[in-house]
Amino acid sequence: MEIRYASHPAEVKHFDTERLRKEFLIETLFVPDKLTAVYSHVDRFLVGGALPVKEPVKLEADKKEMGSDYFLERREIGIINIGGAGIVTADGVRYELAPRDCLYIGLGTRDVTFASNDAANPARFYYNSSPAHKSYPTVKAAIEEAAPVHLGSLSTSNERTIYKYIHGGGIRSCQLVMGMTLLKDGSMWNTMPCHTHNRRSEVYLYFDMPEDGVVFHMMGEPHETRHLVVRNEQAVFSPSWSIHSGVGTTSYTFIWGMAGENQEFDDMDPVAMKDLK
Repeated sequence: MEIRYASHPAEVKHFDTERLRKEFLIETLFVPDKLTAVYSHVDRFLVGGALPVKEPVKLEADKKEMGSDYFLERREIGIINIGGAGIVTADGVRYELAPRDCLYIGLGTRDVTFASNDAANPARFYYNSSPAHKSYPTVKAAIEEAAPVHLGSLSTSNERTIYKYIHGGGIRSCQLVMGMTLLKDGSMWNTMPCHTHNRRSEVYLYFDMPEDGVVFHMMGEPHETRHLVVRNEQAVFSPSWSIHSGVGTTSYTFIWGMAGENQEFDDMDPVAMKDLK
């Protein structure tokens, strides 16, 4: 398990490209037959992936770093499959996850494993996890069951559909919020005009990008913006004080996950375009 510590915005303004990438970018999430895990001290967020090819992958706790006997002893988790069809088994119950299906698993679930239906087209399970104080039921949601919100337009290069999976009006959780945004062909911008939300942090996973495609992910305080060059299946931590927006060389898809003080999707502090620097 990799550990990331919280960074003060006054320090981040002095980071060079290498330091920015080290602190905020997750470059490798999917390793064949392995579980990856990156633990952030910002809202105790845990982000990772499972890529079962030859054998199932178990969701295991790092006892030294997490201080728990099993991963979900004091946590909840949201999982979205961005690969081929697969299976998540939670305490003996099997859940079939087609591409872009989501599964929420609550506090206290002891045994979780990930498997693929076809090794030639393996599932790619991306997960976000946050601390939990109450056990909510395990729930699966296909993309057709998610709450869609259509935003933007082609004239501003940001026509997109937001699918909400884990939120106050959908799958219930303690503090985790999770969903996915699909950009229409010809659109490249996400979350612009941008915003911050001081009550919760956020993580973006970018995918559905060609090998030579990149997203320039904007971060930092509105008056001290920086950028990260992000490639396919890489993720970015966004602390509560930072904007989180991006523009790609092509259209793409991204998964957003949030954790913090509240779960109100619209609770944000908008930043006027004229105030960005």
